[in-house]
Amino acid sequence: MTLIDKYVPSFSFNERHAVLVDAPADKVLAAILTFRPEDDPLFRVLITLRELPMRARRLLGGSETSPRVFGIDDFTLLEHDDREVVFGLVGQFWRPDFGLARIPDGAAFAAFQRAGFVKLALNFALAPQSDGRIRLTTETRAFCPDRRTRRKLLPYWYAVRPFSGLLRRRILAGLKRRSEAARVSH
Repeated sequence: MTLIDKYVPSFSFNERHAVLVDAPADKVLAAILTFRPEDDPLFRVLITLRELPMRARRLLGGSETSPRVFGIDDFTLLEHDDREVVFGLVGQFWRPDFGLARIPDGAAFAAFQRAGFVKLALNFALAPQSDGRIRLTTETRAFCPDRRTRRKLLPYWYAVRPFSGLLRRRILAGLKRRSEAARVSH
């Protein structure tokens, strides 16, 4: 059983991408644990576009505080071992502010059961290949606890999926570059 199966064994939506990396597993794992997708200019542009409704609402409402930009720090590192890293996020992603519920750790994520909230897990899994390379896979799983939540997430999921897929592929490419550069420099 994989770690993502432990946290989101059944799901309403999922997306998977993979890349081959010519680097040892420890270098790939180190790259995963230190990555910051918000360092990618395209990520920042897409998140800014996604957050426009929330920012407009705050401006129209007269709020002087600017909301913090969504990023990897909104996720909780649920668990990792030498083959997989799993992050979790709970929210109502169709809402302008994402409707996030703060989850402190993997146990709280696993125990979370509230109608109207989606449990989302994002993993990175390493699979050694016979030629010495690593197949690095990322999968996103979204679990909707009820039909109403699934109906609310459905249009959002299909609207953001092309952009999410593009970002996941860019993250994998960035992890590949970092891992292979670390292999060469050491």
